[in-house]
Amino acid sequence: MQTVRLGRTGLEVSVAGLGCGGHSRLGMAKGKDVHHAADMVRAALDLGVSFIDTARAYGTEPAVGLGLKGRRGEAVISTKAGVARGGELVSAADMARYVDESLAKLATDYIDIFLLHGLTLPPYHHATEIILPELRRQQAAGKIRFIGASEQFGGDTGHALLAKSLVDDPFDVVMVGFNLLNPSARQRVFPLTLRQNVGTLIMFAVREALSHPDELRKVVGELIARGEVDAAKVDANDPLGFLADAPGAPSVVEAAYRFCRHEAGAQVILTGTGDPAHLKANVEAILAPPLPSDVLQRLEAVFGAVDSVSGN
Repeated sequence: MQTVRLGRTGLEVSVAGLGCGGHSRLGMAKGKDVHHAADMVRAALDLGVSFIDTARAYGTEPAVGLGLKGRRGEAVISTKAGVARGGELVSAADMARYVDESLAKLATDYIDIFLLHGLTLPPYHHATEIILPELRRQQAAGKIRFIGASEQFGGDTGHALLAKSLVDDPFDVVMVGFNLLNPSARQRVFPLTLRQNVGTLIMFAVREALSHPDELRKVVGELIARGEVDAAKVDANDPLGFLADAPGAPSVVEAAYRFCRHEAGAQVILTGTGDPAHLKANVEAILAPPLPSDVLQRLEAVFGAVDSVSGN
């Protein structure tokens, strides 16, 4: 397993991270139970994955705790909580309770990285003025080690929240959406994280549009209609068919993971699934060499100006 230093946290972690949310939630979103999900955590550890990301909203914290039983020292745990609930902003006391609840569900004495989940610009002031001081108190008490934020990529595909927060620099780690359909973090996020030595967790490397051909055709068709993609530069019926000409003829999914893994500024690439074989294949893709330069140049020529889609 390849490892990377996660920004200024100094934590040495695997470049492949297990994401416990998304459409699978370790299989629990598709009817699997907590024991199956815990087995997925163990399978990830056995592959050398040392970064595990979950959240109170995912419902997978207990599975992570169960999967890490007796193996806590092998993993860096990231979990998250939002700053709003039912349209109302949460209080500092609420956030302190969330930390304690996550500790109990994860069956651990400390959380390595606690992120504000799906943060957007409207509650940003509340997050920095009310919630962050509480998280720093939790940090001083030894309950959390580092503080971060995840953007709400589906609704903030242009990274407005991160563009603001990275200038203010209150977070040790950020979770950012980045993929070959929307590489806008390359200009808007990674230069700032590299300058500030902020750790990066990459989400949305592969979602619906990059794992289902029909959805890919639909998304690319919409991008062409909006003028974000030049129809002359892409086959609308097989937008990524040219990948088959690359050495090894990587699948779209493999190419998508390799694209993210070797981007300057991208550190941990998250992958989520409820299938052990699928997990192994995804980890192998993340560990594979960079895509050829001509493929990268073609992807840039087609999708380099896109910032309006998440790939979901």
